[in-house]
Amino acid sequence: MEIVRSQREPTHSAASTTSAKLSFYRSAPALEVRLEDFELYAIDRLRVLQGISDGLSRGKKPEEMEKLVTELWRAHMRHQDPSEVMNKDIISHFVLRLVYCRTDELRKWFLSMETSLFRYRFRLESPESQRSLMSEFQLPYKAISRAEFETVKEKLNQVARSIGQPLNADTLFFKAPFEEVPELFAGRRVFLQKGFAYVAMHQVVSLVATQFRSNLSKCLVLTNRKWTSTIRDTERDRLAPIIEALSTGYLGPDYSQPKNSAEISLKDINGQASSSFPLCMRHLFDKLRETHHLKHGGRMQLGLFLKGVGLRLEDALLFWKSEFSQKVGAERFDKEYAYSIRHNYGKEGKRTDYTPYSCQKVISSTPSTGDHHGCPYRHFSEENLRAALTKMGVCGRSVDGILDKVRNKHYQIACTLTFEAIHDAPYDSGINHPNQYFDASRKILQNKMEST
Repeated sequence: MEIVRSQREPTHSAASTTSAKLSFYRSAPALEVRLEDFELYAIDRLRVLQGISDGLSRGKKPEEMEKLVTELWRAHMRHQDPSEVMNKDIISHFVLRLVYCRTDELRKWFLSMETSLFRYRFRLESPESQRSLMSEFQLPYKAISRAEFETVKEKLNQVARSIGQPLNADTLFFKAPFEEVPELFAGRRVFLQKGFAYVAMHQVVSLVATQFRSNLSKCLVLTNRKWTSTIRDTERDRLAPIIEALSTGYLGPDYSQPKNSAEISLKDINGQASSSFPLCMRHLFDKLRETHHLKHGGRMQLGLFLKGVGLRLEDALLFWKSEFSQKVGAERFDKEYAYSIRHNYGKEGKRTDYTPYSCQKVISSTPSTGDHHGCPYRHFSEENLRAALTKMGVCGRSVDGILDKVRNKHYQIACTLTFEAIHDAPYDSGINHPNQYFDASRKILQNKMEST
């Protein structure tokens, strides 16, 4: 790809956003793309993949996932020019290959999400289109002959009846090694004979997705080699910063300023900490009250959060001074700590208006001994996390469900489940930012107050 071109605006019709031809992404496109579109296309696709990840982590059913993928694709992968939708699809995929080829963990996530996206998009194609795509992709599967069908017809009928899919006389079947359709084999949804599975046309997505996953897995390894050997160094000043930021970047609203000029006063801060702070911030707040001190990482994480929820600079200085002076004295606070607080608000140094930390940044931090920042869902022991959740008012099965997500490293889903348990309300959009948690909490609590 040459980096130079394209334009972006809001959409046309829904049809133009969902009709992009499905691709196997076997080779990088001979296209030019502007540097800003290079990044924006990748961000749009990343929103789709993260939406799929959230849906799968929350245990959505296949039909719910199909609807979700359709909505995500329509919302994020559109283009003002219908002819550019497919280019955006292909370009964004290859950009994210560069982003996610760089470690085993990143490759695993990208491989899983892209395969899921491909699977659901393929299932939404008509049977005629599916057969055309299989032929175009040159997949090593051919429909069995009529003669072979007659020899196994009764067995196929038995399997079809057992899964509630009566056999149609016109149903096409493909024969493939059984190891290529592990989910069908494990679910007893195919007839096996001599090491081969007979796969009906409506099940063929399993075959195609397996081929797609295998191809992408190999390509990610090759892309990683190319990234480390040439691209990373030759594009150090141009593409590398974008690539490295995309895997950890926050894609949601900007919380550098409180919404609607909202403010949180010092007299209300204790009550709002108890009712509306996410666990990561509540833990820091409680530790500050308990020890009258936080190390740099904790001060940054909590301080920027408080700035984002509306604590004014004057009140922030009073808040931190009232705590720290109990341990280090007022004079030392003024000398050593006040500057960094003003700095966070853009009043010192380069006068940068610093942004509150996103969930991804909080999760990726590595607190050492004596630190209290970071994500409790990731860094707490199970025993300590259970105690912290109980203190917040979460109990019973809700705690078990949260801990189950933590064991599977779905930390943001665990935080979302905590939110839902505390507020007794669903929150399908998922928690991606501590300040998002706070805003959503205040909105729910305000609505409850107004309705009583």
